[in-house]
Amino acid sequence: MNFDTYKQLAERLDALPNGFPSTDDGRELKLLAKIFRPEEAGLAAQLLPSLETVEEIAARTGRGVAELRDQLKGMSRRGLIEAGKKDGALGFKLMPFVVGIYEMQVGTMDAELARLFEDYFQVAFREMLTVKPQFHRVIPVYETVRNSMEVRPFESASEIVNAMGSWGVLDCICRKQKALIGEGCEHPLDVCMAMNPKPNAFDKNSVIRALTHDEAMGTLRRAAEAGLVHSVSNSTEGMYYICNCCTCSCGILRGMAELGIANVVARSAFVNQIDEAICNGCEDCIKTCQFKALSMDGLLAKVEVVRCTGCGVCVIACSTGALGLVRRPEDEVMPVPQTHADWGAQRIAERGL
Repeated sequence: MNFDTYKQLAERLDALPNGFPSTDDGRELKLLAKIFRPEEAGLAAQLLPSLETVEEIAARTGRGVAELRDQLKGMSRRGLIEAGKKDGALGFKLMPFVVGIYEMQVGTMDAELARLFEDYFQVAFREMLTVKPQFHRVIPVYETVRNSMEVRPFESASEIVNAMGSWGVLDCICRKQKALIGEGCEHPLDVCMAMNPKPNAFDKNSVIRALTHDEAMGTLRRAAEAGLVHSVSNSTEGMYYICNCCTCSCGILRGMAELGIANVVARSAFVNQIDEAICNGCEDCIKTCQFKALSMDGLLAKVEVVRCTGCGVCVIACSTGALGLVRRPEDEVMPVPQTHADWGAQRIAERGL
């Protein structure tokens, strides 16, 4: 197979803030070849990271408008590129590989794609996950912040859900991928959440199952009770998904568990606090902590503050109510980019592009 077209696309994807690092043996090209047909890869490599109308793309690339429109629509339906409105017309743009193209393949993921992704993950993901600002930001699960603490809207899973007009759920591609290579975990599969400010956004979606507001809140509770960590895009605006993650399968949290990257996600503005007067030393919280931030100090649980991401999973597991999240001192709260564009600009600068 001639991989020249896929190499062009790989280079374009790596120029985006998210990154798509190359490998010595070209495994990123084999991954793209599984997802894109050659002509699709060639067209995607010509797209900009901002929306253009079909007419603008046609004028720039010398392609016919009618044929180009059909091809772009077909690619967007398969999650290969992103579609949206520009000046009242339909526009298209290049989409990052992660978070983006890869996650959109959840409906077509098979054992071959799972293995190709795993091979790429093991070699290339360290480079992607060590760049700041991080892809994801942790937010507290369920209602685990002590009542006296201030919680801003972008720091609260329930407030993020409440601000939306449509909600949906789809299978976690990370757990699906791990299961297909024989390394599945016991956490629930159908807990990845999508949201949109517009009503009825997911009613005709073939991959995302539409939810009511109450069902979306129920999905959050179910994920939290399963010990999963809520994480969102690392900005204060434009949060359209909530990932419910585990270190055994999540492509990002595995960066900590398998690749040894300490700050693979941006921590929340909160940290765990233990009421020693009511802690009974049962160690249930230690078993649930994804980040190994809890240990025993004699008969009492102890928080390793530098490892705690403020997710609150352990709080739910505490039968005595001894655990709760409190706000970190303001000088320890990590700044959050306001928009996704701000996040991208910071990553581009960090990568020296």
